[in-house]
Amino acid sequence: MILQALYDYYQRKCAAADPAERLPAYGLEEKEIPFVLEITADGDLVQLRDTRSQEGKKKVGRRYRVPQGIKKTSGVAANLLWDACEYVTGIDTRDKPERVAEQHAAFRARINALPESAQADAGLKAVQAYLDKIDPKRLAQEPAFAEAKESNALMSFKLHGEPQLVCQRPAVASAAMTAGEPANDAPTARCLVTGQPAETERLHAAIKGVWGAQTVGANIVSFNLRAFESYGKRDRQGENAPVGKPAAFAYTTALNHLLGKGSRNRFQVGDASTVCWAEQQGEAVSEYDTLLADIFGHYDDSDAGVKAVSTLFESVHSGRFDGAEGAARYFVLGLAPNAARISVRFFHTMTLAELAPRILQHFKDLQLKHGPNDPDYPSLFRLLTACAAQGKADNIPPNLGGAIVDAILADPDAPYPSLWLNAAVNRCRAEREVNYHRAAAIKACLNRSIRRHPQEKEFQPMLDLDNTNAAYRLGRLFAVLEKIQEEASPGLNATIRDRYYGAASSTPVAVFTTLLRLKNAHLKKLPQGRSVSFEKLLGEVLSAVTDFPAHLTLAAQGRFALGYYHQRQAFFTKSDKTPSTESTEEK
Repeated sequence: MILQALYDYYQRKCAAADPAERLPAYGLEEKEIPFVLEITADGDLVQLRDTRSQEGKKKVGRRYRVPQGIKKTSGVAANLLWDACEYVTGIDTRDKPERVAEQHAAFRARINALPESAQADAGLKAVQAYLDKIDPKRLAQEPAFAEAKESNALMSFKLHGEPQLVCQRPAVASAAMTAGEPANDAPTARCLVTGQPAETERLHAAIKGVWGAQTVGANIVSFNLRAFESYGKRDRQGENAPVGKPAAFAYTTALNHLLGKGSRNRFQVGDASTVCWAEQQGEAVSEYDTLLADIFGHYDDSDAGVKAVSTLFESVHSGRFDGAEGAARYFVLGLAPNAARISVRFFHTMTLAELAPRILQHFKDLQLKHGPNDPDYPSLFRLLTACAAQGKADNIPPNLGGAIVDAILADPDAPYPSLWLNAAVNRCRAEREVNYHRAAAIKACLNRSIRRHPQEKEFQPMLDLDNTNAAYRLGRLFAVLEKIQEEASPGLNATIRDRYYGAASSTPVAVFTTLLRLKNAHLKKLPQGRSVSFEKLLGEVLSAVTDFPAHLTLAAQGRFALGYYHQRQAFFTKSDKTPSTESTEEK
């Protein structure tokens, strides 16, 4: 299913109206070529052009559409009309003259193997003439050659005065698309992707761009050990999962495009490099192609993420997904590194009509009353870092982000990973602070659990005066006691939260008797009217508390934190209903 979806995406991108959006045809690929040998029609060197430009702290070469590269192993294998400096020039850069000579011979053999239609091309004749009389001393005079030789950088050819590479000339490109690799005796089989007979691809192209994987790329489909082989298919490992060469090229090209640098379809979720795309069902669907990346791919609570969520809300409420647009399928693929291979962390496919409610339910579960500087739709990255030690991304559990996205897409009522609730509660207790992002994570985890086992009502975005849960009321009580202390002793550097929050949220019986005794001294410092208001509020909160528990479970500690957060927010919200929501400005 994954390979078929990627194959269909490749076919759609190949037929794109905008040439800039089209993917390379079979036999071609996009490649960064840092250096280009510019030659005359007679094969004389004009210059070694450096195509690189400064991007950040490093130089990046210009990308060209070139014949598809050979999958490199320890042996000698040359690409067509582009390759490393040693292959192209035959100049030794690592003190291995015999191997370099073999590489250069293989490079020339690939060119000589092209059909007569390509051999007659003026550009190819120029390249062959240059290779016949290559002059290392003349090449060494070029300013860029020293750097190209030192790094054994990729090179290609172009005719002087022409914008395209020789391998991009029509006759050569056409021959490259039909020739592919040198002929071999690989048998044909029914392709698992297309269902049509095709020559089986033995080694699939590497997938690049997966965070944490090898820089040269890794594979989704590969067989290199006896344990992975079956029915004696040892020499032709690809026969274990027969994928035709055109289909293998299509899915690897599509996935590399989705994972490519600057792709709007990719986003990082923990250690999972995630890509998303929509099935083409008219122009209207194209705007949802990067939907999940726009929502979950931003590291900050930016306007782009807020706009994407707002657009989704409007589309659902306007009934836009009730017709053909809603029937369009959407794909989400999460990939994680696994040595020389890539593991599929998750893969979801659903219609847009099914996807939209799941995303909206996620943000409804997170919804909380908050301050003016907090976002309505918090980004996944901020939610994760708020629950990580020291607020650092490096301390986020590697599987947590992927597990959260998996839960969001699986079902509107699917439970979030228990690790998320655990991390949020632990950070509240360790840092003695219940901030917006932690409280939102706790509320979302608790509500999902409640919906699966409805023994109590779900938590609201704001203070719920009717919620009689003991842990929730104890959290409210702690917030009230802290507020009394703050008003009785303005300008305190530390409140009871800094000293007692951890114990109060986990072992209430050991703390609250002391705190309730201390609050009497604090109330005496307040004006009588204010003191009476607090006494009424304490009576309302304690009305549902029959005893102080010796211990609170993890879920109960989450309820405590949520009660504390709700009560603190209520102190800054004007309301005439109860003293619990009086504004501090009304003192």
